[in-house]
Amino acid sequence: MAIIPPPPLTLEQLNHASLEAAAAMLDGLYEHSPWIALEALAQRPFQSLAQLKYAMTQVLAHAPAAAQLALIRAHPELAGKAMVDKSLTVESTNEQSKAGLTHCTEQEFAHIQQLNRDYNAKFGFPFILAVRGPRGTGLNKREIIATFERRLQGHPDFELQECLRNIHRIAEIRLNDKFGFTPELGDLVWDWQETLAQHTDPGYAEKGQLTVTYLTEAHRACAAQIAQDMRDAGCDSVHIDAVANVVGCYEKSSCLRTSDGGYTPKTLKTLLTGSHFDTVRNGGKYDGRLGVYVPLACVRELSIQQKRLPFDLEIIAFAEEEGQRFKATFLGSGALTGDFDPTWLDQVDADGITMRSAMQHAGLCIDDIAKLKRNPDDYMGFVEVHIEQGPVLNELDIPLGVVTSINASVRYQGQIAGMACHAGTTPMNRRRDAAAAAAELTLYVEQRANADTDSVGTVGILQVPNGSINVVPGQCQFSLDLRAPIDAQRDRMESDVLNALKAICTRRGVDYTLTETMRASAAPSAPEWQARWEQAVDALGVPLHHMPSGAGHDAMKLHDILPQAMLFVRGQNSGISHNPLESSTNDDMQLAVQAFAHLLHALATESQA
Repeated sequence: MAIIPPPPLTLEQLNHASLEAAAAMLDGLYEHSPWIALEALAQRPFQSLAQLKYAMTQVLAHAPAAAQLALIRAHPELAGKAMVDKSLTVESTNEQSKAGLTHCTEQEFAHIQQLNRDYNAKFGFPFILAVRGPRGTGLNKREIIATFERRLQGHPDFELQECLRNIHRIAEIRLNDKFGFTPELGDLVWDWQETLAQHTDPGYAEKGQLTVTYLTEAHRACAAQIAQDMRDAGCDSVHIDAVANVVGCYEKSSCLRTSDGGYTPKTLKTLLTGSHFDTVRNGGKYDGRLGVYVPLACVRELSIQQKRLPFDLEIIAFAEEEGQRFKATFLGSGALTGDFDPTWLDQVDADGITMRSAMQHAGLCIDDIAKLKRNPDDYMGFVEVHIEQGPVLNELDIPLGVVTSINASVRYQGQIAGMACHAGTTPMNRRRDAAAAAAELTLYVEQRANADTDSVGTVGILQVPNGSINVVPGQCQFSLDLRAPIDAQRDRMESDVLNALKAICTRRGVDYTLTETMRASAAPSAPEWQARWEQAVDALGVPLHHMPSGAGHDAMKLHDILPQAMLFVRGQNSGISHNPLESSTNDDMQLAVQAFAHLLHALATESQA
């Protein structure tokens, strides 16, 4: 006889049940540890599953270290002894079975067993992974083994916290199952991005890496895919503009209802949103692209429900933001602000192809670029959704963050010239070592940025041309990236670093050249737009967390002409970005779509007032 599953729970049931009954409803969320849900239930009533999930994370975050460790040790090993002797809980059996761990080959089973032994020996607790994954449908064995091998190299403190984060993800999926909740819009956004990630540049596709640089064949394929997705979602007009931005518009209804029941023609401005779809080399699937597909999911829902907003919603997938092929960062959004520099057209890429030629080959009309400049009077503002690209939200177990400002930044490319000489015969006090000077600068940048609690400084490139193991470096090329929340703070750090570079080179008897390649002012969020994101997040029952953005975004370019504000979405794997490990969950994407939909509804309500 088939087992009939119990009917899905509801928040109303949970909120009104006795403590004992409510605890029974949540049994099995945390492996052999009902105390977590029990303590969280003291915070009832919950307005959303997201609020309940966060309450449980906070119970564990404030628990003694011994209790956290006991929870980890209460979990079974992957494909371990408990699976073999069939003593897994029902939930763990289901999860490991869906991941295919119950059907390992002899070689796979032996390898996983060895990984289990090695991990336990190094950390003193079992390896924990939410095997149903960020999409909720299950990781495959290859992904599981690769993650196991990678995390085996981690630091004990990090691994303990990463195990706890995976335990929370396991509990989140189990809770969804109990409530019969499927994050359908999060799944949709996830799947759109997976499909888009199939397009990647030659040389990277063969390695399974995602790289999409400006106007390559893969880039043009992405633009075509996004355009089709926009049409399918219900955008009324879609086109690719003169710099290859993909522009979709969901048009307003023709008139507004008045207080006396009549209608009047609308004159409301357009809301602009979007992000970029180009990538860094061997990058992630969500950087930029999440900000295209989250609003598009809202358009799809509005279209299905045959609802219109009292304003146009313009979604732009910006063609270029990363500056990977040409030195023209923010080319896509810059065209909208009138900041496209015609001299860029003569830049050449690594293959000697000019931007002009690349544009002509892509069928773009260069003469129309100037026409892309937007009139600020036509727009209400610009909002952007973006994956955080950092560890903060991940470490706090918070799914969304409201951005207060995008940091000011400045970048340089430099070269130090000393004297190449024999490494064995040149005394240490007679050397003019270019690489040593660059290394000293690198350490100074680290120390100076640390002196400001929220400044960052990076020397990301250090290259010794034609370096040899037995030659003192005569040249060293380096990059310099300095960022701070406000312009004045960045400028003070920049001045100190440049003075230090001069002093280091003078003392070491080497010369240097330095070329500024980018300077961007801080872009504080417009208070009224930041408040709208705050209201949207609060409406979901999600903790309100404010944070600056250390990374640059298209929003900082649009800031030149429009009020702007951003919403961050938590990243997995310690929030890593510009990396294939970049990830987010369907649940967090669902919340981002809901927040965006709330913002649209609030704007529509404001317009009717």
